[in-house]
Amino acid sequence: MKKITILLFTICSTVVSAQSFDFNYDHYSVIVKDLDKVGDFYKNVLNLKEIPHPSAPSGFKWFVIQGNSQLHLIGKDSVAMQHSKSVHLCLATQKLDELIASLEEKQITYYDWPGAENSVTLRADGVRQIYLKDPENNWVEINNAVH
Repeated sequence: MKKITILLFTICSTVVSAQSFDFNYDHYSVIVKDLDKVGDFYKNVLNLKEIPHPSAPSGFKWFVIQGNSQLHLIGKDSVAMQHSKSVHLCLATQKLDELIASLEEKQITYYDWPGAENSVTLRADGVRQIYLKDPENNWVEINNAVH
């Protein structure tokens, strides 16, 4: 019984300490070649608000996602172009149907997880999700998860 109690205490302590830093999501960075073209996608298709970089006048485009959470685009002449759907920015909105209608109006293709065009995935937990690519083929997931 003593070993079980010690094991449970160790597991519980690990779980509690893993959450003790009280993290908030700050930003996600993407390296791109065509900063203006990719920036226009996030600004005009996803309607993210562009904000000034605090110190660099060029080579960056920063966008507010919500509150203090941001997306940072970093312009580089050379970018490793290996794009896996498993590596993606994920945004959540309760207006997923409105976003899908906007994408369709702009003739922007979106995908479900398996890769069917203009389809929506229904996850086992009831969350609906779509995936789309920015102009440099970086994946973006958009779902209707409640936070």
